[in-house]
Amino acid sequence: MAIVIVSCKLSFSIYYFLLLLIIIVSQTKGQSNSLRNYCINEKGNYTANSTYQTNLNILLSNLSSNTQINYGFYNFSYGQNNDKVNAIGLCRGDVKPDVCRNCLNDSRILLTRLCPNQKEAISWSENCMLRYSNRSIFGIMEGSPWFQLSNDNNATNVDQFKRVLGNLMKKLKEKAASSNDSRVKYSTDNETDVNLNFQTIYGLVQCTPDLSLQDCNHCLDDAILEIPNCCNNKMGGRVVKPSFNIRYESYRFYDPPLIVDPDETSQPQEKSKSSHTTVIVVPTVVVVLVLLNLIIWIKSRRLNPPQEKPPQYDDDDIEIAESLQFNFGTIEVATNNFSDANKLGHGGFGVVYQGKLSNGQVIAVKRLSIDSGQGDIEFKNEVLFLAKLQHRNLVKLLGFCLEGKERLLVYEFVPNKSLDYFIFDPIKKTQLDWAMRYKIIGGIARGLLYLHEDSRLRIIHRDLKSSNVLLDEDMNAKISDFGMARLLLVDQTQVNTNKVVGTYGYMAPEYAMFGQFSVKSDVFSFGVLVLEIISGQKISRILLGQSDQEDLLSFAWRNWREGTITNIIDPSLKNGSQNEIMSCIHIGLLCVQENLVDRPTMATIALMLSSYSFSMPVPLEPAYSMDGRTRRFTYTQSSEEDKGTISSLESKSKSVNVNSSAEYF
Repeated sequence: MAIVIVSCKLSFSIYYFLLLLIIIVSQTKGQSNSLRNYCINEKGNYTANSTYQTNLNILLSNLSSNTQINYGFYNFSYGQNNDKVNAIGLCRGDVKPDVCRNCLNDSRILLTRLCPNQKEAISWSENCMLRYSNRSIFGIMEGSPWFQLSNDNNATNVDQFKRVLGNLMKKLKEKAASSNDSRVKYSTDNETDVNLNFQTIYGLVQCTPDLSLQDCNHCLDDAILEIPNCCNNKMGGRVVKPSFNIRYESYRFYDPPLIVDPDETSQPQEKSKSSHTTVIVVPTVVVVLVLLNLIIWIKSRRLNPPQEKPPQYDDDDIEIAESLQFNFGTIEVATNNFSDANKLGHGGFGVVYQGKLSNGQVIAVKRLSIDSGQGDIEFKNEVLFLAKLQHRNLVKLLGFCLEGKERLLVYEFVPNKSLDYFIFDPIKKTQLDWAMRYKIIGGIARGLLYLHEDSRLRIIHRDLKSSNVLLDEDMNAKISDFGMARLLLVDQTQVNTNKVVGTYGYMAPEYAMFGQFSVKSDVFSFGVLVLEIISGQKISRILLGQSDQEDLLSFAWRNWREGTITNIIDPSLKNGSQNEIMSCIHIGLLCVQENLVDRPTMATIALMLSSYSFSMPVPLEPAYSMDGRTRRFTYTQSSEEDKGTISSLESKSKSVNVNSSAEYF
């Protein structure tokens, strides 16, 4: 028996070691190696938090998350006049769409960090190029900035090598420039010559597809003429410019193209020894051991189901927490000993008080109740999330207090309470005209986009609702209450949980039923909020008569189908822009669609809200509740967003914690 136990322990150790080894290898292989990055100062700078920066962030987020394009070329503009941003993303013709988007996203993050204020910048990596500018860059042959690289090895038969290389490049240039597919100006091939001891030369050429045939030909000619200057007599080299690039090597460095020209012939290819050594060695050594240990691991998980583990906090987190800590006595004095006169509101997790520090600063203090259900994990979650987040549409955390059983969160004071305080009150809602409501919708969208795409972290809020949207003195929206927020890891699109938390009506069906949440869960909640803001009605009910009522989503959908969608518009908005209102209703219905794959991302929503010419798809039927029972639905996941298929309501039961509606926080 002891031998078996020791064997199992060794097996688990081997398993985790091998798992770590595989992760390291796969991550190393999957990373997009940066080649060159240029911040172009002469094109001007933008200021932090300016309209140009906002437009740039929205454009790059949408470009790197666009799943409609599968041929590797992205060219989009966003904004108006001096704040207009143009961007081009180009992936190598053999790169798969998901790898392409990951590469562009990595380049986006890197480039905006390296060039924090430049209006024009460009980045090259092995798999892709990303560039943006405030000037027009589409359909223009660009020759700078540029760079060249060469192989360290010299060719032996130089004259013959040059002749074979010249023939190969000429053939590749003609095929790329005159490609049958106008979306891809890309070609690869190889040449083998008996006088080179049957050595094979592999080549690649590519133009941006927005160039004309003549310009593509011309720029590739220029690149080929650069070969003697950069790579004379070398076994490999490349010339890279914004509108084109060429490369050749003595080994095959590319995969078959994703879109193949009809006249492309299949040639026997020599494998690159250096690039495949790891791929051959790792599976040969570990595959049998992994399978054996995987069986043991699966059996152990069946006997001991995994529990949701609390997040681990590093030294930086602890340092941040220490710098934000308030003394309980300080808060007690600031709130006049938490007097009822200072009470702003209360929710599922406690009471919120107004306070004033000794320096005169007005604050809002959330005092968590002992039986609130929010434990130390959720408390630390909210502190550390908010401490790292800085955006004008997120409530700002000033500090916290953790003393004995007391847990306090100290926020900036937001004077106009929460959104639900206005839109559901028949008198106060009249203070919010359409311009103000449209501004609030845009602010919520920008805050969510920051959480999902533009912050240092990738965060899902999980409890977005009208009572968690605060309004400052200028009626700017600020998203609050991050106690239930969850951090997504790199390349993670979906997380499963056994503890469903949130507020019914705002929760996406795949989350409420199956515990699966993603950025599309927040998109669903955003859609509900948009429809509430436009209608002035709560998600839970629309009164049709004395006793007849219908939930907001089914009411909106029925009127959309019947062509009477104006029925859901709050009567107090009769003087508002009907085009904007109808556009927002359309966006709201797209967000609450039954299948998460059909819902847009927040980057796309930001484009929809700011562009009158953006073409929006027709919404499909939403998920909604009838008489307190959630309707059956079929939920299909895409390969990009999530993997797998779930049908109907038959599923493992989940623990559900439903928050009550709260004022202020």
